[in-house]
Amino acid sequence: MKLLLTGGAGYIGSHTYRLLKAQGHTVKVYDNLSNGHAEAVETDDLIVGSIQHTGTLKTLLETYKPDVVIHFAAFIEVGVSVKKPFEFFANNTEGTLALTKAMLDCGVNKLIFSSTAAVYGYPETTPIRETAKKSPVNPYGTSKLMVEELLESLSQWAGLKYTAIRYFNAAGASEDASIGEAHNPETHLIPLILKTATGERKSISIFGTDFPTPDGTAIRDYIHVDDLARAHMLAADYLADGGKSDVFNCGYSEGYSVREVIEAAKKVTGKDFPVEETERRDGDPAILIADSSKIKQTLGWQPVHNDLEYIIKTAYKWEQNRKY
Repeated sequence: MKLLLTGGAGYIGSHTYRLLKAQGHTVKVYDNLSNGHAEAVETDDLIVGSIQHTGTLKTLLETYKPDVVIHFAAFIEVGVSVKKPFEFFANNTEGTLALTKAMLDCGVNKLIFSSTAAVYGYPETTPIRETAKKSPVNPYGTSKLMVEELLESLSQWAGLKYTAIRYFNAAGASEDASIGEAHNPETHLIPLILKTATGERKSISIFGTDFPTPDGTAIRDYIHVDDLARAHMLAADYLADGGKSDVFNCGYSEGYSVREVIEAAKKVTGKDFPVEETERRDGDPAILIADSSKIKQTLGWQPVHNDLEYIIKTAYKWEQNRKY
C-alpha cells in the first residue's frame, strides 16, 4: 500500500512508520516538526508542513494519492489543554476537518484516526468497552471526541471510511533504542520515572495515594508502542480490504498502579531514587483499563510485548542512548 502519516515524525507515528516500511509499504510522513523529530524518519520520506496548510496538503494528496492516511498530528498534553483550550480545538479538531476536506477533495477516502481513552472521562465500569459512555473531563479529550463525531458524520454523508483507535497509555521504545519517546515537555509517567533514575530529575511524584485501588495509587493500562503501531498497520489492511468504519480500544486489558510501575523501574534500572507523594490532580480517574476484545476479534490484533519490565527496559535503553 501507499500510506501517508500526518504527524508521522512523532512518538507513535515514527514507530508505525518504521513497521510499515519494514513490511514493504510505501510511506510518506507529513509533519510540521512542532513536536515531531526529523531524525525519527528517513529524509526522503519526510514532507514538512501543517495539516492546516491546505494548499501544500492538497498538492501532496493529488500527486502521491495514498491508499490510506494515518492521522497522528495532534496536541496531546492534558494539562496544557486546560490552560490553552482554543489551541487544542484549533489544532486537533479544526485541523482534522481541514485534513478530511482536503482528502475527500482529492479522492482519498480512507483514514485511521489517533484517538484516546480520554474520551471516556471517569469510566463507570472497567475494563472499558467502546460502547461505554463518553464524557471527557478536559479539552484534550473533548477535542478528540469531537473529531470522532465528525468522522462518523463524514462516513455517513460524505463517503469517508475510517477507523478510530482509542489509545490507553503508550510506552516503551524500539528494541534497538534508535527511536523512542521524546516529548517536550515530557508528561508521561514512565519516561519521567526513568529521567529520575538517570539523575536528570531530582524525584518522581505520585499524584494521589487515596484512590480506591489496592495500593491507593492510580492504575493504568500500559501498552508498548510497537504493539500500538501494529494495530495501525492492521487497521490499514482492514480499510484497504473494504472494512466498515469503526472504533477500537487498544490496550492490554490489565493495569499497573503508579507504585507498581515505580518498583518495576527500580528493578529494571537497579537504581533507587526519591519518590514524593502529593495530592491528586484534577481529572485523574482511579482506573483506566481497556477492553480490547473488539480489536482482537475484528482486526486480528494480538499483543506481543505485554510485559511491564520489557516496556521499561526498552524505554530505559532509549533514555540512555537518546539521539534526539
